[in-house]
Amino acid sequence: MHDFVAIGETTIDAFIKLENASVNCDVDKENCKICLPFAAKVPYEFVVEVPAVGNAGNASVSASRLGLKSALVANIGKDSDGEKCLRALEADGVSTEYIGIQEGEKTNYHYVLWYESDRTILQKHSKFIYKLPDIGEPSWVYLTSLGKDSDKYHTEIVEYLKGHPNIKLAFQPGIFQIGLGKDKLKDIYGRTDIFFCNVGEAEKILGIDTLGINELLKRMQALGPKIVVITDGPNGAYVFDGKDILFQPPYPDPKPPYERTGAGDAFASTTVAALALGNDLPTALSWGAVNSMSVVQQVGAQKGLLTRPQIEEYLKTAPPDFKAKQVK
Repeated sequence: MHDFVAIGETTIDAFIKLENASVNCDVDKENCKICLPFAAKVPYEFVVEVPAVGNAGNASVSASRLGLKSALVANIGKDSDGEKCLRALEADGVSTEYIGIQEGEKTNYHYVLWYESDRTILQKHSKFIYKLPDIGEPSWVYLTSLGKDSDKYHTEIVEYLKGHPNIKLAFQPGIFQIGLGKDKLKDIYGRTDIFFCNVGEAEKILGIDTLGINELLKRMQALGPKIVVITDGPNGAYVFDGKDILFQPPYPDPKPPYERTGAGDAFASTTVAALALGNDLPTALSWGAVNSMSVVQQVGAQKGLLTRPQIEEYLKTAPPDFKAKQVK
């Protein structure tokens, strides 16, 4: 029996560290674009290939390093890249028994244009056939980003959860799931125990962009999740449990972030793992903030993921104002 089963995609990220580029933003520093010389030879510093990543892959590794019996439900191609993903997951103690190996399709492979501390990801998802295996009755299912042909797959997941009411569900939607709209995924939202997204994603899901964070939290919670967590990048995270609104500040970076991929995944998955380990919500949020801080100090979404003793050591030296605070 697994404690934590992540459902989603896995991929290989190839990080291309750019030497020369520019970033252009509008007056509000939104809608930024990375610019490279056109029809030219563009130098880069180096490339780092990181296997078995993606939201679900990251979550499964995060949970395993924290001591949970973790498994991943995802698809790969029958190719050398798929083998790299399997070996990486197994090395991190993640069960691969639910990973589908599909002939004729290639394992997802993304190119990450890495400039300064942030990145732009070039994505291409293979057309996998989605089918949910019998995953037993884990304590938690962590549902996250899936490809664009997965709309019917969500119905299959809902039906499985109906037959296993003791399973708790965490939902961190990806681009396609957000694009499906809240109505098509109403049964997922209604079954969710804890939900994660960032401010911009919440606005897209709700179809609004002028509300304050408190109203965003309340409207997202009205869709069904028992607990809603909305992150605001390096500014921290806001949480609504139907009664109180909490603010979790970020853990102070020991040095400037090196590369930001996976910070949101680390925060969300670590929070869920901490809850699965019996911690209360404020403690779980503090674990998430610590792991998010650690991830941005390394390349890729997994190298900086910490173990439970490492997180507890950071918490011993946390600033006095690091704890989650109630927002009026």
